[in-house]
Amino acid sequence: MRIWIDLANSPHPLLFAPVSRALEERGHRVEITVRDHAQTLALARERWQGLDVVGRSSPSSRVKKVGAMAARVRALRAWARAHRPDLALSHNSYAQIAAARLAGIPAVTAMDFEHQPANHVAFRLADRVLLPEAYPRGTARSQGAVARKVWRYPGVKEALYVGDFEPDEDVLRRLGMVEPSPETAIVVARTPPTRALYHRGENPLFADCLAELARRERVHCVILARYPEQVLSLASSRGKGFTVPREAVDARSLMHQADLVLGAGGTMTREAALMRVPAVSVFRGRAPAVDRWLEEQGSLRRLTRADELPSVEPGASRPLDPRDLRAKGRPALDRFLAAVEAQIDG
Repeated sequence: MRIWIDLANSPHPLLFAPVSRALEERGHRVEITVRDHAQTLALARERWQGLDVVGRSSPSSRVKKVGAMAARVRALRAWARAHRPDLALSHNSYAQIAAARLAGIPAVTAMDFEHQPANHVAFRLADRVLLPEAYPRGTARSQGAVARKVWRYPGVKEALYVGDFEPDEDVLRRLGMVEPSPETAIVVARTPPTRALYHRGENPLFADCLAELARRERVHCVILARYPEQVLSLASSRGKGFTVPREAVDARSLMHQADLVLGAGGTMTREAALMRVPAVSVFRGRAPAVDRWLEEQGSLRRLTRADELPSVEPGASRPLDPRDLRAKGRPALDRFLAAVEAQIDG
């Protein structure tokens, strides 16, 4: 079978790399489309040689965002009619799901954030919906994910791929502005998803936490920005105990060497929590059920004030070996594969 995977956001290449490999091992042909948005294209090119770029970054205006989405739906529908895949697969790529419906192609989607308004459209258009066990059942039903469509997977989606890497011990040196030292604690910070529909405006708590880190000695913070405008706004921070990379970074290797991860979004914070790297969240929106699940496990802490930021000691983190992470993620991967093949079998 020909399976079409669409990568619309930065976490998607990491998520679907092991899924793609496993599908190909089972005899399926995988074809990739990717949106040139944030770090998505760069990360995809590291993992696939043959892929088609369809669509660009989302504009900040809601009106323009809708126009860009409609244009991408049309472009993906044309791609689908030319390539004729048997199944569409994504992590709530709304444009792909709509294009697949228009082209008469069954769609399987996954989602883990119940507060995304577009779920109401995606879940109704998709033929099968993969949700984490923590996703509220009543919310899923109200958004169109009726029981016959839903497949549940254990834990969080990040477990599926977080161990799919070999740690790069030189990742800090590759940044060019960080010289590893046993006397310096490393903090990795991820900026807010300010362009997302579910997150409007700035996040003053994230800025306050950066200011708090700047006051501390023997701490170096690597800030991973999502968008070019965030890199520019953080430019003045460089050289003051901060590094702001301009290119895509091997974030898992970076977090594997970190003593603390400060996340203003979701994915990277959960990746760190699964790695057993101390992780704190300053996400501005309503906390998703998967984050609350990690909090209950004691793996993640949500902050409400900058003075709650924990102390950071060099070498305090003891991350799990990637082999152990891969073993822990296997049940979620198996569930993804089972849902896809069940849809193929009808």
